[in-house]
Amino acid sequence: MEPMFSPPLHRQRHQFVIDFVKRNKTKKVVDLGCSECSLLQKLKFHREIELLVGVDIRGAIVKKKMHGLAPVSTDYLQPSYDQLRVELYQGSVTQKDARLRGFDLVTSIELIEHLTLADVERFSEVVFGYMCPGAVIVSTPNSEFNPLLPGLSGFRHSDHKFEWTRAEFKSWALKVCLEYGYEVEFTGVGQAPPGQQERVGFCSQIGVFQRLGGSESCSMLLGDDAEDVFSYTLLYSVNYPSLHDNNILRRVLVSEVLYWAEKLKSRWMEERTGERQRQAEDGEECFGASERDMEMGEKQTACASEVKTPVEQWDRGVSGQQEGEDQQVFWRNGLGRQESCRSCRCVSVPLAVLWSCCPKVNALSGSLSNLRHFLMDDPKVRLSQDGSAVLLNVQEQDAEEEEDHDVVEDSGYAEVSRCSHSAEPEEDWEANF
Repeated sequence: MEPMFSPPLHRQRHQFVIDFVKRNKTKKVVDLGCSECSLLQKLKFHREIELLVGVDIRGAIVKKKMHGLAPVSTDYLQPSYDQLRVELYQGSVTQKDARLRGFDLVTSIELIEHLTLADVERFSEVVFGYMCPGAVIVSTPNSEFNPLLPGLSGFRHSDHKFEWTRAEFKSWALKVCLEYGYEVEFTGVGQAPPGQQERVGFCSQIGVFQRLGGSESCSMLLGDDAEDVFSYTLLYSVNYPSLHDNNILRRVLVSEVLYWAEKLKSRWMEERTGERQRQAEDGEECFGASERDMEMGEKQTACASEVKTPVEQWDRGVSGQQEGEDQQVFWRNGLGRQESCRSCRCVSVPLAVLWSCCPKVNALSGSLSNLRHFLMDDPKVRLSQDGSAVLLNVQEQDAEEEEDHDVVEDSGYAEVSRCSHSAEPEEDWEANF
């Protein structure tokens, strides 16, 4: 038998909620009667949401599906600036719990028809009176549509206590608005066949309630002397990795810095090797170590404000007399100061270069001083004495290709600009249609 609705009716209801969240940039959402957490699993991808909560009276069902709300590997490998916390509770929608007060949106999707009429009154008091959300979306079956549903006799699900007509739903909704200070708009999903929409309405009728007075009105109510009740049992909670967490930010930033520093080092090594090969082919004369040291010192002192060699190398070509001493090799940075490098061979990549030519490093750190601060105490990063550059060891295979020098060598690297920048499970009727 061909399905009557496309997409299926339950998907249309979920999409209605998702569209509301996207339009209103909703940050705190609680789904009452979350059951198997299918709506929550869709909402977690909409990162305007910062707190996502589900409540259902049947904790066993929630526990079976709750791990589907856990962060996946990509959330840890590529964390975003968005914050998301997920909480799942076992509890009844007719009971109060202070942890659910003041949300932006409460959803009740095909839930109230599972309550007795007495419980519906308590539901109204808890949701609209105590929880005091900015908006509430309530969907429930429209009994006027039932004659159009093939093979249906009686209610759509064996656990339904009632199924309202449009007039009955409207009467309840307007009473709620009058008692608790809301306004409501009526709509729905699941359209009737052509020519019958006006007569029977939507298959699932929906009321969208908005609090009068907005957030200020809600804040006044939340500031009253109402008792803080905690009747729900927390089953699951998780914080998604976010760059708002300094530990995560540091980890991602260090990873980016090391990646780009290695990339710049490799590029310089390749260019330097190519340059030497060209010199050998052309028979060009190479500078002696001491001559080159003097020339580099003069060049960098004169051009301190315009460093043309963002990548530099040090060798520890010590004499036999020096081996018994500290064996530090001093080099001159762009400001003419002396620095030291204790490794046999290392390459320096200035932080200014990384911050200027690597967009993600720039965005994550915000400023050069912040970048230095984040890297300063990280064990994975080795900085120069003045903290202005990242020091990288030259690999063994690279060292074999290099000639022994006792001084700083000019990389000939180009300017920075060269860097690349709880309801029941779905109704029995709907399972077939």
